[in-house]
Amino acid sequence: MSEIILSIIAGLVLFLFAVSNLSETLKAVLGENASVWIKKYTSNSFSSLLVGAVITTLLDSSSAVIIITIVLVNSNILTFRQAMGIVLGANIGTTVSSQIIAMDVGKYSPILLLIGFILLFIAKTEKLNNLGKTILYFGVLFFGLFTMENAVEPLRDEAFFNRWMQKTENPMIGALVGALVTLVIQSSSATVGMAIILSKKGLISLTGGIAVMLGAELGTCSDTLLATIKGSRQALKTGLFHVTFNLLSIFLGLLLFYPFVNLVKWLSQGASIERSVANAHMIFNILGVLIFVWTIPVFERIFNRILPDKKD
Repeated sequence: MSEIILSIIAGLVLFLFAVSNLSETLKAVLGENASVWIKKYTSNSFSSLLVGAVITTLLDSSSAVIIITIVLVNSNILTFRQAMGIVLGANIGTTVSSQIIAMDVGKYSPILLLIGFILLFIAKTEKLNNLGKTILYFGVLFFGLFTMENAVEPLRDEAFFNRWMQKTENPMIGALVGALVTLVIQSSSATVGMAIILSKKGLISLTGGIAVMLGAELGTCSDTLLATIKGSRQALKTGLFHVTFNLLSIFLGLLLFYPFVNLVKWLSQGASIERSVANAHMIFNILGVLIFVWTIPVFERIFNRILPDKKD
C-alpha cells in the first residue's frame, strides 16, 4: 500500500511541477502579448469572454489568466466589467486540459520528454530554449498522469479504498472531496485529471467523477482571492465575482445534479467514462457561462453598490 501511495504522490508532484513551470514558461513567452491582447480585444463582455477562453487555453491555467487580469484591473488598465468577461472565458478555456487528459496521451510522454531534452541541449536562442522547455514540461505533465494511472491500478482490489470512493456517489460529499483536494494541491486541473484517471480505472463512477469535478471548481478560487490582497476595490470585486460565479454555478449543478448527469450521458453518446467526465467538465462550464454572461451588468451594479470605489 505504501508503494501505491508513494507512486501516486510522485505522479502528482510531477504533474503539479509541470503545470507550474509550463504556465511560467508560457507566461514568459506570451506574457506581454497576453496583456496586449487582453487590453486590445476586451471592448465588450463577449469579446472579453473570448479573449479569456483563448489565453487560458494557451497558458493552460485559468488561475494565471485571472491573476493577470486582476493585476491589469489593479493598474486601472482594465475595468471591472471587462474583467468579468475574462473570468467567465477563463472557465471555458480551462476545460481544454481535461479533454487532453482523457485522450490517454500518457504512454507517449517519453517521446515529448526526448524531443524537449534534445531541443534544450541544442538550443542556441531563447525562442528555441522556450520551445524545448514547453515540450519537456508537457512530457513531464503527461508522464505524471501516466505514473498516477499505473499507481492506482492495484487499488481496485482494496476494499477500504473502494468504500471511500463509493461515498463520492453522494454529490455533496463528492463535491466536498473535490474542493478540499483542490484547496490542498492548488490545481483544479490536477483534481479533474485524477477524477478522470480514477474513472478510467473503474475506481469511481461517472456520478462520483462529476461530483468531484464540481468541487474542484470551488477549490480553484483561493489563489485568485489571494491575488486581490492589498489591491484596489476593482481588483477585489474581480476576485469576488470569480468566487460568486463558481459558487452559483456549483449550487445549480448540485441542485440539478442528476438531470445534468443524464445530459452528459446523452451528449457523450456512449463515449468512455473518462471522456464523459471530461465532457461533463466542459459542458458544465459552458452552460454556466451561457447562463451568467447575460447577468454581467446586474452583478456589476451589485458589487459596485456593496464595494463602492474609495473617494480620494
